[in-house]
Amino acid sequence: MRSVLKAGMVGMGMIFDETYRPFFESVAGTGLYDRRFGDVDIALAGAATRTGRRAEAYQQVSQGIIPAFTSYSGLDAAQQLIASRPDFICVATPDNRHFEVARDALQAGIHVLIEKPSVLSLAELDQLNQLAESNGVLARVVYHKLLDPDHKKLRTLVVDDVLQHVNNGYCSLLEPKQISGEQFSEWITGRNPGTYVAVHYIKLIDFTFGGRLKTITCTGQRGIVGPADGPTWDSCQLRLIYEYKDGREAAFDLHTSWVTPDNFPGYVEQEVQFRFDNGIWNGHSRRRGVELTVEGKTPFSLKNTINNHYNASCIEPWGERSQRGYGVEVIERFAREVALVELSGPASERGDRLSEIRGLDYSDLSADRQVVAAVEAMELILAEQAAGRPDRVARFDGQSIHLV
Repeated sequence: MRSVLKAGMVGMGMIFDETYRPFFESVAGTGLYDRRFGDVDIALAGAATRTGRRAEAYQQVSQGIIPAFTSYSGLDAAQQLIASRPDFICVATPDNRHFEVARDALQAGIHVLIEKPSVLSLAELDQLNQLAESNGVLARVVYHKLLDPDHKKLRTLVVDDVLQHVNNGYCSLLEPKQISGEQFSEWITGRNPGTYVAVHYIKLIDFTFGGRLKTITCTGQRGIVGPADGPTWDSCQLRLIYEYKDGREAAFDLHTSWVTPDNFPGYVEQEVQFRFDNGIWNGHSRRRGVELTVEGKTPFSLKNTINNHYNASCIEPWGERSQRGYGVEVIERFAREVALVELSGPASERGDRLSEIRGLDYSDLSADRQVVAAVEAMELILAEQAAGRPDRVARFDGQSIHLV
């Protein structure tokens, strides 16, 4: 008899459609297998949304694809889902709603996977980490760009000392207006694209190069998706300064925007450059793959440049339709980690297995402190600028943030 792990989903917006939905649909047919935990079924047991409309619509279109699941709606939808006792919960709500759901799930002894950024403050992060440890469960965060083949190769060259000692870096991620004007219009007030987007590259820098984050500066532009004197930001420019064990420092500039014109040829414009003592790494999402033109479709419903690494719907050579890519792989990896903790050995050794998985710091909240510090500092600096006090600088001493 196969083991079953029950999943709960909080939030069913664009991120669910692009990554969680294809994961649950794929695993419903194939299950998960590993010699350590055997053959395991992963079942979407319940979904929590505010109105229930998205979940109920998906219930209709998913009949015959995945088993039936329960839709919980209303202001206490997440609490209803937690009370149903799934084995793990995935949180894909707007970022300022992550903390309470994750806290309640961890308190109930449920494994949690949170979309980036995990939380918006160090105080929240510390509380979640403490709950995960005291209740013996996993608290993980989705950083799917770490699984991008290009980024995995970059880290390999750094770990193998082929690329030696990073000196500085530049990252740019520009999204079309429909992101801020349509897909995230409900929660965009008072928010900024740096928190939503730059965090991927903050983690890439923090995880790939290590070092100690010490200084954060930030500025931004307003007036398109909100008032020019308000707290809602069109774009922002973030600088992080890291110090390394030999006393040398490196500065990283991260530019993000969600007001790029919708007729831009790519879904997202992503570019990175890192300079080392002995080399340079350049990466560009639109220049590594395919150019496409379809009359009447590009560059609106289809883009001229498409990222088939992140998420691609394809017909396999053997005729099967599939949707795969690093955006889906990271979710499957989490499900495998839960199975390894719960199903791959005697209960007496569960603590050892839990410690082993928590030690994989690519996604564990216990290793996310410098990333959350950068996010919190960015939010504080932009709030100061919106209040008429620009040019603030944040210092991070490993424990707390100080504005100077």
